[in-house]
Amino acid sequence: MPKAFEFKDVIKNYGDFSLGPLNLALEPGTVLGYIGPNGSGKSTTMHCLVGLVKADAGEMHVFGRPNDPNKPEWKLDIGYVGDVHVFYENWSGERNLKFLRQFYPNWSDALVADLARRFEIPLNKKAKELSSGNRVKLSLISALAHQPKLLLLDEPTAGLDPVVRTEVLDVLFSVLEDGERAIFYSTHILSDISRLADELAFIHNGNVVQRHAKEDLTDLWRKITFQFDGNSLQLDAVVSHKQEGRDHQVISSNFEKTLSNLSTLGAENVQENRMSIDEIAVQILKDVKNVANR
Repeated sequence: MPKAFEFKDVIKNYGDFSLGPLNLALEPGTVLGYIGPNGSGKSTTMHCLVGLVKADAGEMHVFGRPNDPNKPEWKLDIGYVGDVHVFYENWSGERNLKFLRQFYPNWSDALVADLARRFEIPLNKKAKELSSGNRVKLSLISALAHQPKLLLLDEPTAGLDPVVRTEVLDVLFSVLEDGERAIFYSTHILSDISRLADELAFIHNGNVVQRHAKEDLTDLWRKITFQFDGNSLQLDAVVSHKQEGRDHQVISSNFEKTLSNLSTLGAENVQENRMSIDEIAVQILKDVKNVANR
């Protein structure tokens, strides 16, 4: 089966910012969380993929088909929700959806009705009268109704309260139940990523600098406390180290290596604690930033 999407040496220049060369791919049925600070290239990546901007170099494919603007059939496989939700403001939500229906042969009115019921969204209201949360829900219905195989989410729930975010995530979980669809999810809300993602890709200054399976991160990373009298410590896999007297706290990206070092050194009162994926992602972002600033 072809990949849900694939970037090969993609470059996009904006004068003061360059994306790439970017090589990135996603398997069907997988959720990839795309994480990075503002201005790192997350939105540019997605805009290149859906054809909102033209890349300066490289190739992109969606389920094996090039994203050729002159042969737009590949777009039928994509559902896209960004941080700006554009509708005909004086039309009702229902009329906006009926307008979109004509462009998608796989559009499902039954799915629209089901999602509207689950989201509890008033489709009879004009778009301009909808709350920010209901605008996000309408965007998701628009993106999901034609049953795309690839869903692109670019900061879709930015600014929403936790209750609405939870409702949105619950629906996305159900979308993935058949194991065939893929989601490419960019957000600053790391708790959202931790619920959904199978893998995390970290982007900084236009380049993907790390990519990991979520389970690998939670299996390997630990916060470790211990006591040691020496002032100089050389420990494997440690990305953060705090010391107060003989009390030490480290964050390890491979706790088994670090514990082996501590055992050899004779450290005392060694305690290890698992870390949440949110904590791990924050630490990776800090580490990437520190490396870039050296």
